[in-house]
Amino acid sequence: MKKTKTSNAASGAGDVAAQLGLRPGQSLELLKELHILTREGRINQDSRRKLKQVYHLVQFIEKLLDELPPSEGGLRLADHGAGKSYLGFILYDLYFKHRAEGRVYGIETRTELVERSRALAERLGFARMEFLNLSVAEATQSPSLPAHFDVVTALHACDTATDDAIAFGLRRQARAMVLVPCCQAEVARHLNAHKALNLARTPLAELWRHPLHTRELGSQLTNVLRCLYLEACGYQVTVTELVGWEHSLKNELILAKYTGQRKRSAAERLHAILAEFGLQALATTRFALPGVRSDRQ
Repeated sequence: MKKTKTSNAASGAGDVAAQLGLRPGQSLELLKELHILTREGRINQDSRRKLKQVYHLVQFIEKLLDELPPSEGGLRLADHGAGKSYLGFILYDLYFKHRAEGRVYGIETRTELVERSRALAERLGFARMEFLNLSVAEATQSPSLPAHFDVVTALHACDTATDDAIAFGLRRQARAMVLVPCCQAEVARHLNAHKALNLARTPLAELWRHPLHTRELGSQLTNVLRCLYLEACGYQVTVTELVGWEHSLKNELILAKYTGQRKRSAAERLHAILAEFGLQALATTRFALPGVRSDRQ
């Protein structure tokens, strides 16, 4: 009799998941805790959009994880700017939970979110999740994290947080990085700083003469420079849409897989673009190439 009740409960949960468009075996309790589902098990349109974005990203990451040769102790993933850890929790629930090894690390600066995530992981029995109250810069140097990571993710990491996640991935010799940038402003600030000089120097400065164009061009340039930088550091880079534009305007997905083949042409183009747009200062800070380690396992 107990078996029948358990079977019926599992079947009922499966029916609910199918009606809501959820993945098989997904924890409804987790989705309620993340406020993607209401306590009654319903989902609104905003939550459906958020879940669709995370699902798309999870599919990319699952494919990456499956392609990577196994590491000793299982695959290790670092999620930067984790926030409420939607991505980390859903990845653990759908991918890591069913495997004997592997670990997910959530890195977040807001103490209350780290404590909430730790408590939720304990309630759900997600024993191989860790949450650290660190900035990305602190995490890059922290001895409490493994020396090597298989995958580094940064979902909607604002402005320079994406660059910090790239720096962390390089330092920790990540075999892959999955980045969804957001609200890039650093390059736009640099473009603004010398706008009059550049207008006199080159007609290309018309591309960022107006503030709206400065913001848009700055965002585009930032991601182009990031891709060239990753290629110069030995990664194969793919850029695609995360989901349809009707779901999110912050939609660019950068996938980088380490090959060890540093592209000299990418480094040359990176420096040429920095010079063309008057951004040479970033060549010694944000996009400095010397000292990138190549002793990968």
